[in-house]
Amino acid sequence: MDFSACFKIIDNISQVIVGKQDPIKFILVGLLADGHVLLEDVPGVGKTVLARSLAASIGGSYNRIQFTPDLLPSDITGFNIYVQHESRFDFREGPVMANVVLADKINRTVPRTQSSLLESMEERQVTVDGETYPLPSPFFVIATQNPIELEGTFPLPEAQLDRFLLKINMGYPDQREEMEILKRFQEEDPLSNLVSVVEPTQILKLQQARKRIVVSNAVREYITTIVQATRNHEMIKFGASPRGSMGLMRSAQALAAMEGRSYTLPDDVKTLIQPVLAHRLILNENERLRGEKPEHILTQIIKQTPIPDGTT
Repeated sequence: MDFSACFKIIDNISQVIVGKQDPIKFILVGLLADGHVLLEDVPGVGKTVLARSLAASIGGSYNRIQFTPDLLPSDITGFNIYVQHESRFDFREGPVMANVVLADKINRTVPRTQSSLLESMEERQVTVDGETYPLPSPFFVIATQNPIELEGTFPLPEAQLDRFLLKINMGYPDQREEMEILKRFQEEDPLSNLVSVVEPTQILKLQQARKRIVVSNAVREYITTIVQATRNHEMIKFGASPRGSMGLMRSAQALAAMEGRSYTLPDDVKTLIQPVLAHRLILNENERLRGEKPEHILTQIIKQTPIPDGTT
């Protein structure tokens, strides 16, 4: 299977997003691996623009859900309206019925509403008044949250965080990149001129082809050794679950495919350990109080874990 379409998508998004090659690459990894992505960063660094650029690039439908404390589950999934002159109920689709859904500031709404979206992410369907409606394919959720907002937020529980395949940070642009942003957006929004370079059906074929990327025993051993280390580390209360292991494998397959290989390498795994596993770890109370971060512990684990012999 030719994965050159991935480079077309990256180049297309790069017409709008300046720099940020790693976040763009990881977003595509999440899409090819048939997962969902959580973007955590300060306001104004391009999270929404990245989501809109991806939707435009794959020619898919796009909806944005602005999460607020008064948002109801039916505002996401849809609801039934009684049509009196026909004596029947008519289903009105919610914004979750799209190929790419931006869940903006997901930690600003109550857990009940958060759960309605996360159920859709897991089941790829919504149920309203006993009727089940399938979501479009491909279906990809990009959720955002701002780490600096504390008042009026409802942090995602660990079990719900585990539903996201990757957690990505955008980061501020450097001075050269920010000057380029000002130049690009001085006269018009480049996003308005963005056209699709692939079709949604092509994305579905790429997702199926990704499953055929070879994962050797050596790579599986490396993945499970890393995950086991998170469960046995003295600073970690709860390590990564088997869902984390599978997520790391699927992500490594996607990255290998994007780089034109029919097989995965331990380096693919190493590149993805932080975005795939860090948000799944729960540290001991003492470590949290001391300000320890899962990313720092994972860095130690990576350094201490030898790469097994044999890669293909």
